[in-house]
Amino acid sequence: MMEIISENLCFGGVQRVYSHESRTCSGSMRLGVYLPPACDHSTAPVLLWLSGLTCTEQNFITKAGAQRVAAELGMVLVAPDTSPRGDGTPDAPDEAYDLGLGAGFYVDATESPWAQRYRMYSYIADELPQILSETLGLNTKKMGISGHSMGGHGALIMHLKNPGLFQTVSAFAPIVAPMQVPWGKKAFQAYLGADQKAWADYDATALVMQNKSTAHILIDQGGADAFLEEQLKPHLFEAACEKAGQALTLRIQPGYDHSYYFIASFIEDHLRHHASGLS
Repeated sequence: MMEIISENLCFGGVQRVYSHESRTCSGSMRLGVYLPPACDHSTAPVLLWLSGLTCTEQNFITKAGAQRVAAELGMVLVAPDTSPRGDGTPDAPDEAYDLGLGAGFYVDATESPWAQRYRMYSYIADELPQILSETLGLNTKKMGISGHSMGGHGALIMHLKNPGLFQTVSAFAPIVAPMQVPWGKKAFQAYLGADQKAWADYDATALVMQNKSTAHILIDQGGADAFLEEQLKPHLFEAACEKAGQALTLRIQPGYDHSYYFIASFIEDHLRHHASGLS
């Protein structure tokens, strides 16, 4: 059952936030859904947005400014939370921002205490599309995926592992090679254990070498991003795409940082990228 938590008119459409019980994550999850005006929501294309570390569904729906263009394009926007929450949900013992609540990393955890609830990969790839289609009546046959930072990592792996489900893909400042950077190593060690073969199944730079897609990937990266050199390393994914023959446009935007000011500046390009691919 989907409970409407909030509902606001926005550019002629409706921005809702839902709550529902997730069988995959064994608890309540929240979900932002923007329904554009003057179109059949059962046939409109859907763009799924995955947010980054510390975020909830609120960051994208309140800061990205995506609804204006979505209203023009007749595109539904869906923004899930970044991790399970609520009573009984494990969190990092030191309340670190990069592990536990707000840091699900879009994997299915196999290690204790995370394994029961931290199943964000299956939630996004399996349960959520079913909810969108069967409960909300949305068109999951025309669906793209995008995201920021940790969510950019999520968008890339979701597409590469499910190209028939998420037919278009883009990302802002994604963690493209989590096996090779501190954020990813910390999360994967905790959620997946020491076996790096399991890690590779959630690493876009490793995946594209085996699972290149027919889509054209769009990535925007701020040139003044404080995390660029240590955590993001887009050149690693660029090199892997070139070797694999994967179509990629990587744009380094001079002077832009890691914030939603950066996302808001280029979100229109990304929505139009998805609209074109899903037409």
